[in-house]
Amino acid sequence: MKDLETVSELMASMGLRARGAALELATAGPERKARALDAAADAVWNRRDEILQANALDLEYGREKGLTEAMMDRLRLDESRIEGIVAGLRAVAAQDDPVGEVMEEWDRPSGIHIRRVRTPIGVIGVIYESRPNVTADAGALCLKSGNAVILRGGSESFHSSGAIHACLQAGLRAAKLPLEAIQLVPVRDREAVGEMLRMTDHIDVIVPRGGKGLVGLVQREARVPVFAHLEGICHIYVDQAADPEKARRVVMNAKTRRTGICGAVECLLLDRGFIEAHGTALIEDLVAAGVEVRADPALQSVPGTVPAEDGDFGREFLDMIVAARVVEGVDEAIAHIRTYGSNHTDCVLTEDDGVAAEFFARLDSAILMRNASTQFADGGEFGMGAEIGIATGKLHARGPVGAAQLTSFKYLVTGDGTVRA
Repeated sequence: MKDLETVSELMASMGLRARGAALELATAGPERKARALDAAADAVWNRRDEILQANALDLEYGREKGLTEAMMDRLRLDESRIEGIVAGLRAVAAQDDPVGEVMEEWDRPSGIHIRRVRTPIGVIGVIYESRPNVTADAGALCLKSGNAVILRGGSESFHSSGAIHACLQAGLRAAKLPLEAIQLVPVRDREAVGEMLRMTDHIDVIVPRGGKGLVGLVQREARVPVFAHLEGICHIYVDQAADPEKARRVVMNAKTRRTGICGAVECLLLDRGFIEAHGTALIEDLVAAGVEVRADPALQSVPGTVPAEDGDFGREFLDMIVAARVVEGVDEAIAHIRTYGSNHTDCVLTEDDGVAAEFFARLDSAILMRNASTQFADGGEFGMGAEIGIATGKLHARGPVGAAQLTSFKYLVTGDGTVRA
């Protein structure tokens, strides 16, 4: 019980300090925030050897825990990925500052002038699993949007997240911003997560970034509002009017570029007309690349496939596995996605504008694509520099959550001694 009280006291203290930092950040100028992020990027690059050493400890921990290769890939850092972290920090630093942006303004017959302007939310809590780069992405985006943040990384990335967090703190120090603006929970104790979910006095919104288990826990138990980043059960529908060469490129990239990210395709829907015209080369390519294709009865004759089970549809594999089935046109594809999808990212491959328009209109996923790999479901690829997650809910933020999506708004009303009749 004493340990529990210690964690409770720790989180309450972090919350109080975050709230104080948020008040200062709300009026910090764009130049100071950009300076902090550029200095953090310098620190990440200059300390890359330390970060890689910390990551080696995490990889050893992950191997001892028996993490899958896909999860180990999420955890692993190398110099190229550190370059990506640096580039993300600099990209966020270079973006226009969203705080104070006039979203809309108008005059009323009464004589008042109204502006709706972006304002920080306050304190963000981010709970994430094994990807250490989220430490940098979330810290940068919250700072850019004028929010203080409390980060709770996964136990697997404990050392890597700590090393990256130290670089973010170096950036804050260089810009003379409060170090409490970006805090990292310094313990692995799971009770810290429970405390964050109950900290209604100190945290304004929680962003969970991880698998179904984590997101489900947060949605069930949080008393703080949540931006849900649900699992990425991404579908690709290959229409009978798809270009076969485009389809082969897109499907291979969507599945095999990186299997452990939420934008990796998990289910392939092949129109019967496409197969009759072009055969099963798409499936054969995947099998040849080492992908385990869990096929419905119509595709099980393709050598190397394995029979799909009911649970394979609607499942996020995060591995070199994909479910595949044949559908009779766009209506059946849409019905399948509505049944098994997670409203994350879904794609249609077609040269038929009418089919594409129907796919876009009748599905309500946060991201819908045509003739492009689902692996583009990423804030950096959307020009946001980075993302704190991909929100699959329908309120406030949807899709990649960048700095602008981490703001609320307020109305500024001005008059000239104006009174209401």
